[in-house]
Amino acid sequence: MNHVVLIGRLTSDPEVIESDNEVSKSVINLAVSRNYKNSDGIYETDFIRCVLWNGIAKKVMEYCKKGDMICVRGRLQVRNFEGPDNTRKYFTEVIIDSVSFLQKKHEDISCPSES
Repeated sequence: MNHVVLIGRLTSDPEVIESDNEVSKSVINLAVSRNYKNSDGIYETDFIRCVLWNGIAKKVMEYCKKGDMICVRGRLQVRNFEGPDNTRKYFTEVIIDSVSFLQKKHEDISCPSES
């Protein structure tokens, strides 16, 4: 079974690219903290490339900004290509099926005005 669930923070504001045939795509990077400390006592972070399509891509762009925490569910995909030096290059990404919006980096807190 190929199933991935990640909780992390967006490393930049999401952007959507629309193709000529009206397919929307967004590529985001999630900063995901590891649940253990390294030998220096620091929690390390993995930066994971995620691909969102169509409606999910548009919703994330509309509702999320850099630093917001989201939960994504999807599957791993490994792609490869031949590099300029004729060597095979591989990279792994998560193809997103669903997103849950968890927390804004900076919640808007408004104070009632005094009269």
